[in-house]
Amino acid sequence: MFLRFPIVPSQPGQGWLARLAQRQLTNSPAQCAGHNKWSKIKQKKGANDASKSAAFQRATQDILVAARSGGVDPDKNSVLAAVIKRLKAQDVPKDNITKALSKAAKVKNSGDISTYEAIACNSVGIIIECATDNANRTVQTLREILNSQNARMASVGYMFTRGGVVVVQIENGLDADERLDTLAEMALCEGAEDFEVLSSEGDSQPRLKFYCDPSALSELTSKLTKQSGVTVLESQLDHYPVDKTTLSDEDADVLEQLISALEGRDDVVRVTTSADIP
Repeated sequence: MFLRFPIVPSQPGQGWLARLAQRQLTNSPAQCAGHNKWSKIKQKKGANDASKSAAFQRATQDILVAARSGGVDPDKNSVLAAVIKRLKAQDVPKDNITKALSKAAKVKNSGDISTYEAIACNSVGIIIECATDNANRTVQTLREILNSQNARMASVGYMFTRGGVVVVQIENGLDADERLDTLAEMALCEGAEDFEVLSSEGDSQPRLKFYCDPSALSELTSKLTKQSGVTVLESQLDHYPVDKTTLSDEDADVLEQLISALEGRDDVVRVTTSADIP
């Protein structure tokens, strides 16, 4: 609120106090120049840009992990081919994919992809997978993030099992249910140990998630990729909790902040926990 004093002609011989007394105080609303709206737009744009940057960085890490399993040639590495196909569907720029492949070729020979274990909320196991060329730097950074959320490095490997996972999507068609049954039967004969039907938005295109032994991942992915009307959305090695831990709302919030901080680091490829998160 601004105070505006109207100009009052002074009379000869009047002192400044008398002239001030004649002035009337009026209220005038502050004039906004639209800065608040622009500020919100900039904040939203900044958040979107940060989200895009994180997605592109994640794409690089996905390619690094896939290349580790069978080289940087998509024609010879079906896992990598599946990852690239998924990234293109997500509109990741071609230049980003090319740069990631170049980096993967270097990291495959000179860098390390390491797994670190930690515990949070006194009972939640955490597996942190990292792609780095400086293990000492990565460990120090992880410890700082963990300590900030009252978590710490600890051996929790016994809380998880290691396995491969392949997620596929089936094109729409009148025989969708029959296609699901046929595909599941074929996958089980080609190394899949189990599967589940995943719900999708509107259930427009059915999706199946197959689980397999790590040694069977590449072959299973290759077989599924060659199936007509089937798109491989994901193919990777992953950790699965043996038993899931139920958390209070307070601990769930703490864990969410910790995961977000870890995934925000360039070196971190993937974070897996034993928490029962819906």
